[in-house]
Amino acid sequence: MNVDSLVMRFAGLFVLASLALAHWHSPNWLWFTAFVGANMLQASFTGFCPLAMILKRFGLKPGCAFN
Repeated sequence: MNVDSLVMRFAGLFVLASLALAHWHSPNWLWFTAFVGANMLQASFTGFCPLAMILKRFGLKPGCAFN
């Protein structure tokens, strides 16, 4: 497993969890969905991803996206 696959898994998990919370708890959770989406968008342009940096410090191998 590499950093890229874990970042995508976390992003997908956070989006799905926030959508479920928005549906069953409060629509304000959609702001969290927007935050995750905005972070994914900026990471695609800049290559800067806080989670990728943390995972690299734990010794996971980087993939193609977050070298």
